[in-house]
Formats: sequence, C-alpha cells, structure tokens
Amino acid sequence: MHLSQITPSIFASLGLASASDELSIGESPMGRELLFLIDGFGLDILDKYGDFMPTIVKLKRYGVVQTSFPTTTATSLATLTTGELPGVHGMLGYTVQVPRSGGRILNALKWDERVDPEKWQPVPTLFERASAQGIQVSHVAAKRYEKTGFTRAVFRGARYLGANVTDALVSQTKAALAATPSFVYLYVNDLDNAGHNDGVGSEKWLSALSAIDNALSQLMREVPKGTRIWVTSDHGMINVEKKIIIGQENHLMDGVAVIAGEPRARHIYLVSSEISARKEVASLWEEYLGQDAQVLTREDAITQDLFGKSVSEDAKERMGDVIAIAQAGLVLIDPARVDKESAMIGHHGANSQIESQVPLLTTTLN
Repeated sequence: MHLSQITPSIFASLGLASASDELSIGESPMGRELLFLIDGFGLDILDKYGDFMPTIVKLKRYGVVQTSFPTTTATSLATLTTGELPGVHGMLGYTVQVPRSGGRILNALKWDERVDPEKWQPVPTLFERASAQGIQVSHVAAKRYEKTGFTRAVFRGARYLGANVTDALVSQTKAALAATPSFVYLYVNDLDNAGHNDGVGSEKWLSALSAIDNALSQLMREVPKGTRIWVTSDHGMINVEKKIIIGQENHLMDGVAVIAGEPRARHIYLVSSEISARKEVASLWEEYLGQDAQVLTREDAITQDLFGKSVSEDAKERMGDVIAIAQAGLVLIDPARVDKESAMIGHHGANSQIESQVPLLTTTLN
C-alpha cells in the first residue's frame, strides 16, 4: 500500500463520493475517524523499540506503507492530504529552487510570502473535498503551524485546532470527534526533532517515543467510543555514518549554482541549463560518490518515475538539474550550512527501506 491511498480510503469510509476505498477498510464504524501521524516513525521502530511503546504495539498492523520520494515531511504530507504523488502536487522536497527567481530557495516548512501556497500546490486536498460534502474535518497540531504557507498549501479545508501540550491535543481531538461524520488529523513531531538532534535510539528519542505512546493511551481513554484510530507516519530515519561536504576537498561544486533538498536527497541546480551540462555534472558526481549515492539527471528522474508517473510542468521546472540520493549512512552537506547540517545525527529523505517504509496501525474503540 502507498501513503497516497490512506486519506482517500478513510474519507471514502465516511461517505465522500469522490474518494475510493483503495485500502479496503470498509465503512466507518461510527462515522468518527482519527488519523494520528507521528513524524519520523518508521516501520523498523515497531520491532526494535516495542518496550517503549506498549500502547502502540498492541494496535492491529494493517499494513506496510510505502512513502513517496523524497522521504521528507513536506513531500509526504502533501501526498497524504491530496492522494497524489509529488509529480502532480509539486511538493518535491524540503527545499527547492523557485523557478525564474534568480536562485531563490523555497523552504516548504518555513515558506516564503512571495510564493502563493495555493498556486504552488494547486491540487484540491481531501480535506477541502470532504468539508464541501459536509464532513467535519479538523487539523490538530501545534499552534505555530496554523498560519504557515505550508498549512495553506497542503492542509487547506480543515478547521485548525492549535494545541501545544498533550492534554490540549487530546482535548481538541475529543471535541472535534463529537460530531458525525468527522475526521481528525492529529500531528506530533517530537520524535522527529529528537532523532535529528540526538539520533534514533538516543535517550531523548526514547523519551519522546514513550511520551507519544502515553498520549495515544490518553486519546484512547478520552475520545468517543466507536472512533476508529489510524496511526502512521511520513518517513523513517537513519543515523549518520559518513559526511561529505559538497565542494570541500572534492569537485562536486563544479558547474553548480544552487544546492537545495536536504543531506539525504539533494536537488542540484546548475549554472548551465543545457542537457549536456546535466549529464557532465551527474557523471562527475557518480564517479566521485560511487556506491555511496544514486545520481540522476532531471531527465533520468522523470523517465524512472522518481516523483511518480505523471509530472506536471511546474514540477519539472522545480526539480534539480541533477538529483543525488545518498545511500547507506551518507549525508551530503551543503557548504553554506555546514554547522547546522553536520550537527544533525538523524536524517531522512533518501529511498532506503528504513526511510521509505512506515506502518499503518489501527484500532476501533469499544
């Protein structure tokens, strides 16, 4: 199953006529559906760290979910909420170059007021479609995300309920599920933050995992009976093993104008727009990195369906001239961001199994 199939199936279970039940989940038991997304919760965590999440491991394992490339929050959440792949919704990574901007970079999670979110991501969300049909759709997450361009781009159509602590998250979710039919998207990113800062398996990361498990336990005690709960994620995470700084003691900056993406999945924009230049730079990167990275030209990425079978003209313009996907434990550091990127222990974005497979878990409250 694929990440793009989850919300269409849940909304179909609530009676959304324009959505299809691609995961065969059936009719909603009581018209109340809760999708709890734990940022950075990869499939491998279930078997490795079960002792720290006794509530989560008791949930039914509905299936293994494949995410889109790159395995990063901006791309995955757009895929989740639109039911489309990145080539269609156009959210191609954590950062990408804005076409015809003189090299300006759009950070999808921080946004840029000069970019219209609804034009950048034009696909109607499942939230919009469901709300228009009378399904109450709510988005529960930290208050700081409410007004962001990213929220407007990929979560529009939902009533935003901001909450910064567990009790408030549970309270907002409980209130939102009082009506029927209702859908709540609940998001937490504590695990992802801990992984980036201290690494997967670290004391801080394990503490975050336990706290999230406790939050789920509290939700299960307090939300209305008959609510069907789904737990999934946007990506997994690996700990860094090897670092290469682009252009430091290597020729990887030759012909490069702008570096975007993130350390595990780089969009590289070149000085020259010629196809021959893309091939030349890709060849240079392949020769230097060898088995440590998969290197594609823009044309290769499109031919190989890296962002899906359909690729809009906007998406073509946004993707790097060259795309470098780190393998094993490598990260490719932007020379302009060495301090910040080198300090991170946990990373994601590439196409490894750990980064690209997440669980889909479920239970219905009796």
